Amino acid sequence: MDSLNTYLFIALLLFCLGLFGLLQRRSLIGMLISVELMLNAANINFLAFNRFLSPDPATGQIMALFVMGIAAAEAAIALSLILALFRRMRSIDIEKARELKG
Repeated sequence: MDSLNTYLFIALLLFCLGLFGLLQRRSLIGMLISVELMLNAANINFLAFNRFLSPDPATGQIMALFVMGIAAAEAAIALSLILALFRRMRSIDIEKARELKG
């Protein structure tokens, strides 16, 4: 059970769930959660490769911390854009956001 293939398969499942959610959701909040799932799949890959292949134990952990920082910044920016869209359109439906095209 403790092998690299197991972790990569779990990360693949998580990434596919995130991609499916990103393509199927109409709500911007649901799309944001799906992107977070995809970033967590990348973190699992970094940590799995760090555990099984890297001679330096801190390499994968540092990369995972960078991904977490990027995810936090992405969440903050996306939530502020969603709030601005909600104030203007009174909805977070992606189809209504297309009306802003100019």
